[in-house]
Amino acid sequence: MSDLRAKFLEVYSVLKSELLNDPAFEFTDDSRQWLDRMLDYNVPGGKLNRGLSVVDSYKLLKEGRELTSDETFLACALGWCVEWLQAYFLVLDDIMDGSHTRRGQPCWFRLPKVGMIAANDGIILRNHIPRILKKHFRDKPYYVDLLDLFNEVEFQTASGQMIDLITTFVGEKDLSKYSLPQHRRIVQYKTAYYSFYLPVACALLMSGENLDNHNDVKDILIEMGIYFQVQDDYLDCYGDPEVIGKIGTDIEDFKCSWMVVKALELCNEEQQKLLYENYGKQDPACVAKVKELYKVLKIQDVFLEFEKKSYEKLNKSIEAHPSKAVQAVLKSFLSKIYKRQK
Repeated sequence: MSDLRAKFLEVYSVLKSELLNDPAFEFTDDSRQWLDRMLDYNVPGGKLNRGLSVVDSYKLLKEGRELTSDETFLACALGWCVEWLQAYFLVLDDIMDGSHTRRGQPCWFRLPKVGMIAANDGIILRNHIPRILKKHFRDKPYYVDLLDLFNEVEFQTASGQMIDLITTFVGEKDLSKYSLPQHRRIVQYKTAYYSFYLPVACALLMSGENLDNHNDVKDILIEMGIYFQVQDDYLDCYGDPEVIGKIGTDIEDFKCSWMVVKALELCNEEQQKLLYENYGKQDPACVAKVKELYKVLKIQDVFLEFEKKSYEKLNKSIEAHPSKAVQAVLKSFLSKIYKRQK
């Protein structure tokens, strides 16, 4: 895995160099330096799971055949397109949420001399994706399908973000807007498409597959993405900050979290009143009351039951798939997230 990661980071350097010398724009020294710093700060900093998944998935679809150096480069380049998309979303998301830290460092827009220039940097990150695709995939039979895929997924993610924002931030804080179907809708569009479906769809296109023939794969990956986000919501409340790398603030931030949605489903009138009065407050005493209610309602047990059922259902769906190679891709994804602690 460390070899693949090193190779993957090498490809980042190649792509960055190409973008810093893009003939479509006359760079000054200042603009080239800005772009260089902005890319290094925002693109390669995370776990890189989404990008590496493109390469892993493509290898599994080739059923163990050794990839040529050209295939490896192209799979890595597509993986980086996914990471560029992620960076674009995060730069703008942090501005919208007024966040302070991202990946253990200050958000890009919080840096001195950056500020709202970050909004334009987000747009530049988004525009780099078709630049990379044009340079390396223009002569491929699946080029238009790739462009279409990234456009579709970007639209779905931005629409999911819209539902999240108008549910969480518009007008009075109103818990009555929160429900399981609403939580599912936000997660499906905001997270599952680009984090789970997109990497596998890239690998399928590179393998010469028609995505219209793989709607069942899309459905399984969306379910996996929803399971992943429910885990995330659970870890925000119960995960060890040392392990997950952040202190959870979903309760203070009035997030439409699976935890609160489940609590609303299970609580009586008096408990509902307590939730309405304390959820979304910055006061540690209010947060403690919400967590105590979660304990009374045994939300941890409810989550463990949900996790068990999700895992069984996903496994059953995967094993029903006719292609052993596709099964291997889906099982590899599931094994990475099942019972994760961070």
